[in-house]
Amino acid sequence: MEDQVVLVDTQDKEIGKMAKLEAHQLAKLHRAFSVFIFNKKNELLLQQRARNKYHSALLWTNTCCSHPKPGEKTMDAAHRRLQEEMGFDCELTEKFDFIYKTKLDNELFENELDHVFTGQYDGEIKINLEEANDLKWISMKELKKEIDSSPEDFTVWLKIIIAQHLNKLLS
Repeated sequence: MEDQVVLVDTQDKEIGKMAKLEAHQLAKLHRAFSVFIFNKKNELLLQQRARNKYHSALLWTNTCCSHPKPGEKTMDAAHRRLQEEMGFDCELTEKFDFIYKTKLDNELFENELDHVFTGQYDGEIKINLEEANDLKWISMKELKKEIDSSPEDFTVWLKIIIAQHLNKLLS
């Protein structure tokens, strides 16, 4: 069975479910999350999305992101994906949520109510190469500089969070 996403209204009230690909084709508002893991030096763990991703392949983005499954709490989904993509788990704090809508490649759209989580981790990482092509730790100053000089190398949602919600992310 194809992965399903939770359709929501602008208040994050569940209004249904839909196949993930169909939701991205029809630009349906759905629940998502983005995880930002920092180390003790306040560097952010970035991942380069895998080549086989159905959108935004090989773009740099936050530590991990995905969609909760129907019936799954968003926090539980964030922990699940952190383990699946990076091979570790840590304490997470939900910082904020926001809605964004944008056209992607392959005639797809993002229309997400994105819950943003942060955590701290300094241990071993076991990257899942089906999910991420590469990873790196980066200071926020250096990340902003790279986004400014090469915005095409980064996912839309990462650029929005850094440009519009940085204070909430780092609070």
